[in-house]
Amino acid sequence: MATYDYDLVVIGGGSGGLSCSKTAAELGAKVAVLDFVKPSPHGSTWGLGGTCVNVGCIPKKLMHQAGLLGHALHDAGQYGWAVPENVTHSWESLVRSVQDYIGGLNWNYRVQLRDKQVTYFNEYATLVDAHTIQKTNKKGVASTITAKHIVLATGGRPRYPDIPGKEHGISSDDIFMLKTSPGKTMIVGASYIALECAGFLRSLGYDVTVCVRSIFLRGFDQQMADNVTAHMNAHGVKFLRETLPTKIEKLPSGRLNVSYSRGQESLSEEFDTVLFAIGRDACIKDLNLDGVGVKFDPKSMKVLTDDHDCTSVPNIFALGDILLNKPELTPVAIQAGMLLARRLFAGETELCDYENVCTTVFTPKEYSCCGLAEEAAIARFGQEDIEVFHTTFTPLEHTVAHRVDQDDGYCKLVCRKSDNMRVLGIHYAGPNAGEVMQGFGIALRLKATKKDFDQLIGIHPTCAENFTTLKVTKSSGTELTKAGC
Repeated sequence: MATYDYDLVVIGGGSGGLSCSKTAAELGAKVAVLDFVKPSPHGSTWGLGGTCVNVGCIPKKLMHQAGLLGHALHDAGQYGWAVPENVTHSWESLVRSVQDYIGGLNWNYRVQLRDKQVTYFNEYATLVDAHTIQKTNKKGVASTITAKHIVLATGGRPRYPDIPGKEHGISSDDIFMLKTSPGKTMIVGASYIALECAGFLRSLGYDVTVCVRSIFLRGFDQQMADNVTAHMNAHGVKFLRETLPTKIEKLPSGRLNVSYSRGQESLSEEFDTVLFAIGRDACIKDLNLDGVGVKFDPKSMKVLTDDHDCTSVPNIFALGDILLNKPELTPVAIQAGMLLARRLFAGETELCDYENVCTTVFTPKEYSCCGLAEEAAIARFGQEDIEVFHTTFTPLEHTVAHRVDQDDGYCKLVCRKSDNMRVLGIHYAGPNAGEVMQGFGIALRLKATKKDFDQLIGIHPTCAENFTTLKVTKSSGTELTKAGC
């Protein structure tokens, strides 16, 4: 029987890789983790923990919170607080506080690996064969280790457009550690990353323009996407629709002149910062997957796996954002990594369920969902078999503050008529969207029907209780009217 240096080697120290490695070690396996972050084109780098901790969910949510606090200051006067008129915000202080917190998380992850006796290599990994990994340290010194099982969990990095001057732009790899204020900013893209960055930057007082090629939030419910972007627009975010940047020039002043096309027009405008958020590419190019027989989709460069997260090579598995047609979400990678380790080292059989996963877009008006978008439900089951129950509502906390109509909330249930009005999708736009959806998400896993929601007694006064009193259907054509207490 062949012997190996390790029972398991995980390539990638993000959420999925750390979850898998720690669980495997708890089950008695000898485990190693290899993680190495190549600097972004702008020069940014970070510690152990992957995208979510360093340049994703964590700093994004903290900066979103900073923006919400700014809105709260505007509301505070109506609630009796004497707030000075010229309250200012310090970008530098925010970045310092966020990075201090992230630095603590990086250290904690290293301590956790050490406590669980997982060997950590801050080195770059390449596959030599199905059981051998070459690791190269920052000095360029290479060596090899062997493993019975290998897990690929290398995540993704932001994509840059192929235009002159792209080197002058930054990405989400850089914005959260930018040492100076971004100033007037153009954001290129319409993904959730683009809209979230646009949202918190505008909430912090910056002039923000979003350059949109086609639709907002591709893959999400389009009515909901339009709802949250209309709110952003009402609060000062400018959207350039059907627009593509064509060139970026750095001026003697240090500002950036962005040329862009909109239809037949060629226009230009000066900005202090250009942030690209046009998608992410899986980090698999240097893994030598072809050389060892691991199959991947040549168009998306995503790894192909079966229901057991196994690649085309029986002892090599993959997790997280590098998988084809799987949700690119931290909790998904954590769950999949934990379950994979249990299958490998505890004889368990449970698979990760990639369906009906809750998610939230942290725009200023937050949007959360679980299950099918309205368009997806219609495409799958037909328009005649789908009913949508919906309503608008004014969050009670917005009433005294006299928030504008665009701040109103909206929610809907997408149901299948022929399956006893089973709920296929839950959608919510309003305050605390993630907290609302985390609770309701279990309903989809339990195959809840519209009647189950009707029989649930709400908590009053809350935004979430609107799901328990939905009466108006889209098919009825009845105009929605807001109700108060």
